[in-house]
Amino acid sequence: MRVEDPAVETAEDLRVEELLQTEFDAPELAQAVQEQEPADAAATLERLDEGEAADVLEEMGTESAADALAHMLPALGVSVLEDLIEEDPAYAGQLIEEMAPDDATELLRELPDEYRDRLLGTLGKVEAVKYRRLLDYGEHTAGGMMNSDYLHLRDTQSVAEAIEIVRRAESETECIEIYVVNWTGKLLGKTTMRGLLLARPEARIAAIMVSPVDAVQPELDRESVTQEFRKYDYLTLPVVDEQGRLLGVITFDDVLDTVAELSTEDAQTMVGAGKEEAVFSSTGEKFRSRFPWLVVNLFTSSVSALVVLMFEGLIAQIALLAVIMPVIANQSGNAGQQSLAVTLRGIVLDQVRSTTARGLVLREALVGFLNGSINGVLIGAIVAAGGHLLHPGEAKWQLGIVVAISMAVALTAGCAVGASIPLVLRRLGFDPATASTIFLTMVTDSVSFLVFLSLAWGLSGLVG
Repeated sequence: MRVEDPAVETAEDLRVEELLQTEFDAPELAQAVQEQEPADAAATLERLDEGEAADVLEEMGTESAADALAHMLPALGVSVLEDLIEEDPAYAGQLIEEMAPDDATELLRELPDEYRDRLLGTLGKVEAVKYRRLLDYGEHTAGGMMNSDYLHLRDTQSVAEAIEIVRRAESETECIEIYVVNWTGKLLGKTTMRGLLLARPEARIAAIMVSPVDAVQPELDRESVTQEFRKYDYLTLPVVDEQGRLLGVITFDDVLDTVAELSTEDAQTMVGAGKEEAVFSSTGEKFRSRFPWLVVNLFTSSVSALVVLMFEGLIAQIALLAVIMPVIANQSGNAGQQSLAVTLRGIVLDQVRSTTARGLVLREALVGFLNGSINGVLIGAIVAAGGHLLHPGEAKWQLGIVVAISMAVALTAGCAVGASIPLVLRRLGFDPATASTIFLTMVTDSVSFLVFLSLAWGLSGLVG
């Protein structure tokens, strides 16, 4: 038995690295790549261009090639699959058949219609129908997440028969939980390998199964599915139709992938990038997803510019204002981002209810006031001391008071708005993360400039 640190490169990894530094040789590289773990093999293929990756996959064993392709980044995996369909559609079909249905469906869903139809045409009739049904489910639903290749037992079978079925099965869920159905396919209960091994061989499955079983319908959105897994610590969760018939099984590794995707989507959506945009997306896709929100940002940023324009004369009179304004706005924006991030996390974890939203905003506003007051005293004292030293005998030091008050008000507003934006967007039926930082920046900049310059204008006789 060999125990290895997964962070340390193996002999196979070193061999692959050596081959990558030499002239490209598809058969030799393929032999080395298929000795790697599937995730490492996928990482190796991602370093090649699409044509070379396709050539290497064609030289690999079908099972190894399918595992590597399934572990590739979806955008790259689809590009490589398109090359394979162009070169050898039958081989591309073999790889799809070798994959777990949920992994294969993810790739098929991203393929252009022409390539998808061409690929499905290489499959057997039963397989093609199976994948077309899976593709009918929304990508972001329980049906889109589920694996239709699941192990199930009949309630009338004996334990001895069930153990033999498990022994012959190849389903990835066989060692986790095994679901029990009746002759119509209706979900009745579940058992485990331990339950089978401890039961008498002649006992019926119906007598040893655990019932009832939690299940979801295929239309349930994936955010709700991840919350169910998080809340109840499921290892697997069955998907059933309206009649209770078992359609597929969602496993915890699928949920982990979904959590990673949702985190990425939220991070991109917050700043106005497309949900589906990836590092390897085309220039056109990147442009189409970003441009609309950049236009929105152009107009929202104009609001704060108009505020500054209103006080053009005052700024010309007291040049120090132009230096201090960005400091206050930046602090307010950062404080708002903190509140925004905490609120979004609470929404994702289903911790924010309509009854607790008001209290959340008030707490965030109070935190902003406390932070703003302390920050305001610090920067205000520096400004006041500097004004007194540079202009003794004048009232320049009172600008420090203006800065301190402005900082406290701006951070209070920033935190309150940062917490409110996701709640308002959710109430209106939008994704709470949608371009939230764009709207937050508009408010924090405008409020910061308006409060600071208004106070400075009111005290202009003292600080002028």
